[in-house]
Amino acid sequence: MADAVTTQTIQDGQRTAIMKFTNLSDNTGETAVVKVNVSDLEVEDGTGAACTSVTVQTIQFVTYGMSVQIDLDATANVLLATLPQDYSDTLDFSAYGVPNNAGTGVTGDILFTTIGAAAADSYMVIITMTKNYG
Repeated sequence: MADAVTTQTIQDGQRTAIMKFTNLSDNTGETAVVKVNVSDLEVEDGTGAACTSVTVQTIQFVTYGMSVQIDLDATANVLLATLPQDYSDTLDFSAYGVPNNAGTGVTGDILFTTIGAAAADSYMVIITMTKNYG
């Protein structure tokens, strides 16, 4: 059996993407699972340019019983944030945004890894992002 996970795209517009992720664990957990795949986001109107990366503006989250590590995907993944267990908060980077400049092998994608997941542990994460093209 596997964790019960969902991904919901709340908005995928020209400049902004907002996505919600949930996990109800069965004790399996997640390891470096692609949650934001930039190639799945809508292309730019007019030019048809593909989204190549995102700049994170906010991360809203609630965790119960486990923590969540959020990484920028690259040859050597780069830590974006660790969401502590049994906690809720909003990480607000909107004054400057956190670009995905993970270095060698960067894909633009965002990955989740759960830490300490046990049966019935859960998380809910909403990420607001600015889309980058070309």
